[in-house]
Amino acid sequence: MQKFLAVVKHEYKKVVLKWSFLIGTLLLPFLAACFAVVPAIIFSLKGEPTRIVVVDPTGKIEPRLKANLSPEKMQARARRAAEESIKDFSPSQEEQLRRSSEQFADAFEFIDYTLRGGVVTNDVRADLNSMLVGGAADAYLIIPEDINSKIASFEFRSRKAGDFVVNDSFKEALNDAVRSQRLADANISEDRLSELSRDVNFDTKGIDERGEERDSGGTFIASFIIGLMIYITLAIYGQAIMGAVVEEKETRIAEILFSSARPFTLMMGKLVGVGLAGLTQLGIWVASAAVLVSIIAFQTDLSAVVGSLPTISPLMIFYFLIFFLLGFFIYASIFALIGSMVTTVQEGGQFAFPPIMLMLIGFYFSFAVVRDPNSSLSFWVSIAPFFAPITMPVRILSETPPFWQIGLSFFINAVTIAGLIWLASRVYRIGMLMYGKRATVPEVWKWIRQS
Repeated sequence: MQKFLAVVKHEYKKVVLKWSFLIGTLLLPFLAACFAVVPAIIFSLKGEPTRIVVVDPTGKIEPRLKANLSPEKMQARARRAAEESIKDFSPSQEEQLRRSSEQFADAFEFIDYTLRGGVVTNDVRADLNSMLVGGAADAYLIIPEDINSKIASFEFRSRKAGDFVVNDSFKEALNDAVRSQRLADANISEDRLSELSRDVNFDTKGIDERGEERDSGGTFIASFIIGLMIYITLAIYGQAIMGAVVEEKETRIAEILFSSARPFTLMMGKLVGVGLAGLTQLGIWVASAAVLVSIIAFQTDLSAVVGSLPTISPLMIFYFLIFFLLGFFIYASIFALIGSMVTTVQEGGQFAFPPIMLMLIGFYFSFAVVRDPNSSLSFWVSIAPFFAPITMPVRILSETPPFWQIGLSFFINAVTIAGLIWLASRVYRIGMLMYGKRATVPEVWKWIRQS
C-alpha cells in the first residue's frame, strides 16, 4: 500500500505541477469568459453611420422607412424578438433594449435626393453610383413604382456589403414599411391585423420526477456543457496515460520501477494519480463555470434566463464525479493497454482513434438523452459501458432516473473497469519490457493467457 500511495502521489504531482496543467486549467475558463464577453463588447462598439440615399418615386415608402428606423420602432421590434425567450422584462433589460435601439437608429443617415421627372433612369443609377464611388454616400435604395407587383425589385447597393447587422436591420425596416403601405392600399387596419396575427402565449415547462413544474429552457445548454467537459477531460487524460506509459517504455525506466514494485501496483498508481489530477481540473472548470454564470447574471440581470437553468443539487455533483471517475478508469485502462503495446507516441496516436470515437459517440448520444430522458434508447446508452460515463450525467441533469438505474449503470461499468484493468495489467507487465517493435495481436493474446 505504501508503494501504491507513493506512485499515486508521484503521478499526481507530475501532472498537476506542470505548466501545461496550470495553463490548460486557467485557459478554458478564460476562453469561456472571452467568448461570453468579447462578442458583446465588439457588437456594442458604435461605428460610423451608413449614409444612404432613398429614391422613392411613389413618395410613400421613404417616410414609413424612416419611421421604422426611429429609436421607438427599433425598441418595439427588439422587444418583440426578445419576448420569445424572456417573459418579464426588468428595468435594466428595458434600459439595455433602449440603448441598443438608439444605437441601431443612429446607424443610418438619410441623404436627400431629388428625382427629376419622377422616373428612375440609367442616368439616375449612374449618378447614384458616382456618389458611392466619390464617397458622398455609402448606399442607395431604389424603390419600384409598383410595390405590389410580384416582379418588383428593390435595388440596394452599398459600399458596406459586409455589415450584415446593419443591412439586416435596414431590410427588416423596409419590409415592414412596404407591408404597411400594402395594407393601407388595401384599406386594412395594420393594428387590427397585428392583433389578429399575434402569437399565442405558449407557456412551456417541464415536469420532474416528483410531478413538480420546472423551467427547461437551459437544460439543453447545461447538458451540452457537462457532456463536453467530461468528453474533453477523458480524452485529454486518457491520452496522457498512454503518453506516460510510452515515455517510461522508451526511456526504459520501467525496468528500474519493476524492480521496486509490482507492475500492477505501478499501473494502478499511475491510473489513480492521473485520475485525481483530472478530477482536480474538472472540479476547477465546474467551479469556474458556476462563477462565470453568476457574474454574467449579476451584471446583466438575466434573471429570466438564469431561472430557466436546471437546478444542480449536491447529489447531482456527486453523481457527476462518480461517473467521471468511472469513465476515466474505463478509457485510461484502454489507453494504458495501447501504450504497453506500442513503441512510440506516434504509433499510440494511431491506435487511440477507436477509444476517442467511442467517447465521441457517447457525446452524440447525450443529445438524444436530452430530448427524451425516459426513452428506451436513453436507458440503454446510460447503462452501457463506454457510453454511460457521458450519457448518465446528462440524463441525471435532464431528469433524474430511478436510483436502481443509476446503481445498475454504476455496477455494469465498475465490472467493465475490473475486466479492463485485469486485461491491461496482463499486457502491461510484459509489454513494458518489450522494445524494438510493436506487439502483434497474437503476441498480446499470448500475454493475456499466461498465468
